[in-house]
Amino acid sequence: MQIRATTVLPAERRPVTLHTADDLRLVGELALPQDRDPVATLVCLHPLPTAEGMMDSHVLRKAAFRLPALADVAVLRFNTRGTSSRQGTSEGEFGEGETERLDVAAAIEFAEFEGLPAPWLLGWSFGTELALKWGCDPEVAGAILLSPPLHRATDADLDTWAESGKPLVALVPEFDDYLRPDEARRRFARVPQAEVIGVEGAKHLWVGEPYVRRVLNEVVERVAPKAAPLPQEWDGPYERDTFSTAT
Repeated sequence: MQIRATTVLPAERRPVTLHTADDLRLVGELALPQDRDPVATLVCLHPLPTAEGMMDSHVLRKAAFRLPALADVAVLRFNTRGTSSRQGTSEGEFGEGETERLDVAAAIEFAEFEGLPAPWLLGWSFGTELALKWGCDPEVAGAILLSPPLHRATDADLDTWAESGKPLVALVPEFDDYLRPDEARRRFARVPQAEVIGVEGAKHLWVGEPYVRRVLNEVVERVAPKAAPLPQEWDGPYERDTFSTAT
C-alpha cells in the first residue's frame, strides 16, 4: 500500500499535558514506536497560531503519523499557549513569540523527564522563530527549520546557535513568501555549521505529498540516518485519518 496523506501507521500514541513555568497547561501528544525504544525525538513547534497554525498543521501531523513506525523516532507535538486543534486548546494567550519561550522550555523539560533520546527541534515558520530564539538548550541536539521567515529571530539569536556548535538545518522553499534560498544563505552565513537547503518548486506551506516526503526524508537523514531514505509503501496494519484535509 502506498503511504498517503491520510495514512496513520502504528505507534503508541497518548495525549500529554505540558506545564509551563507560569502555570499554564498546554495540550499535546506523544507518539512513540511500538514495542521498541526510540532512537531520537522530534519536538515540534508549529506555525503561527493567528494564521491557523497548530500541532496538527499537516507536515507535523504526518511526521507523527509516519516516523515512529518508519524511523523509530518519537514525535512530541503540542499547541502553544492559546492555540487550538482537534486535541483541545492550550491555556493562555498568544504572546507574539515572547512568552512562548516558556512553552518551548516546558516541551524540552517534558522530553527530558520522559527520558526521550536525542531531542531535535522541528520548527515550521513561526515555530522556527521559537526554535531560534528559545531553543538553544543544553538538552537539545539540534534544530531543523522549515520555511524560516527570520522575522522575530535576530542576528543575536543566530550568534547563540553559532557559539553552541549545534546542528542547524534550514529547508527553504524556492517560492517561499517570506525568505527564499539565496537570502536565507546570506542570513544564515553567520552560523558556520548551518546548512541551508533550497527546495525546488516548494512553497511556504509545503503542500503536496512530494514536498512532505522531501521534508520527512531530510529530517530523518539528520536525526535517524539509518532509516533514510524512508519507504513510500507499507505492508502492515494502518489506519486512516478521517480528520485530514487534502494537504
